[in-house]
Amino acid sequence: MFDDIQDLYQEVILDHCKHPRNFHELPEATCSAHGHNPLCGDQLKLYLRLQDDCIQDISFVGSGCCISKASASLLTEFARGKTRAEVEQMFQVVHDMVTTGKVADGVGKLAVFAGVHKYPARVKCAILAWHALMAALRGEKTPVSTESETI
Repeated sequence: MFDDIQDLYQEVILDHCKHPRNFHELPEATCSAHGHNPLCGDQLKLYLRLQDDCIQDISFVGSGCCISKASASLLTEFARGKTRAEVEQMFQVVHDMVTTGKVADGVGKLAVFAGVHKYPARVKCAILAWHALMAALRGEKTPVSTESETI
């Protein structure tokens, strides 16, 4: 059973890596943020279109490892249509999950990243897009770096 779940998780990550969702610039974005993981070389730019504190649209561009790209892809699917408060709450849930491996209720497909906690260097890959999302929501102009974050 455990191997079947691991295989499924690996398939989801590989699918989102090879065929990332919402992978394009968003010309009508109201805010954006850059993210960089120097350890792995991941680079991304996240675009948001906010209206009345709700994420109407979200996309990203960039390059990086499979975990980083899949994380950004799944993040965009999760965040569209969510409020700022819902996204901020899920950031904490996802951060806890990738650092401890404990899957909370309501994470859906994001549960595929629970196993990342076994590989501390990969935690930064999985959480990079989330840090960029938080920076975009705060209106930060300085790029987010995993080396400046305590993960």
